[in-house]
Amino acid sequence: MSIAALIFDVDGTMADTEETHRQAFNAAFLLHELWWDWSRHQYTELLRTSGGKERIAVYIDSLPLPNAEKKRLKGLAHLVHDTKTRIYGELIGDGRAPLRPGVARLLREARAAGVRLAIASTTTSANAEALIRAQLGGEARHWFEVIACGDLVPRKKPAPDIYTRALGMLRLPASACVAFEDSLNGLAAAKAAGLYTVVTPNFWSAAQDFSAADLVLHSLGDADAPLDAGSAKRLGAPFLSLARVAELHAAALRGTPA
Repeated sequence: MSIAALIFDVDGTMADTEETHRQAFNAAFLLHELWWDWSRHQYTELLRTSGGKERIAVYIDSLPLPNAEKKRLKGLAHLVHDTKTRIYGELIGDGRAPLRPGVARLLREARAAGVRLAIASTTTSANAEALIRAQLGGEARHWFEVIACGDLVPRKKPAPDIYTRALGMLRLPASACVAFEDSLNGLAAAKAAGLYTVVTPNFWSAAQDFSAADLVLHSLGDADAPLDAGSAKRLGAPFLSLARVAELHAAALRGTPA
């Protein structure tokens, strides 16, 4: 098999967590008496910025406030984000944001085949581990040889830093790995690191341009949740199996159609 490791983004890719993140942000704002309320439309725009603390800073910059007040609010961003992370963990622990179709199946296929697993995400390691624990069980943390998250690198996606870090921790070349993403920032980061990249857009990212992706599907698909007709036709199968992604990856390395 040409693939040595699968590297997954978390938010939006493994699970559609963004609505839970939005709710957690709004709850944290109330607890800190900020009285902000991010609508779904606002949050879709804010997702163009990777990283929760960075998102708060971008929002503060957009407010019609004196510079001194913006500076004061940015000074609170770390505390607000810590509160948001705690609330998010509680919501995820209650079973919010189930894994997207095909994610658990593909993870298990990879494990059975001896293909290594890693995470490369701009979320915090606490958020990533909370989702894994809630949806796959406590032992599933150990399925992932590497959990590289945004707090480990100076530049978040679309910079390739988090993927470069994950590849370094795996001690593998990009040509031996496949990345799974859901957003334009994530795609840009993975491709800049030299990775074959599968994109599964969601509600929050569906309007973005994924023409640079190696493969775009509406999900990874499952036997009981098959791909839509267009995705199935592009793939030549009702869901993306490990064997099929290995075929596509090998063909891309050869520069020939699969």
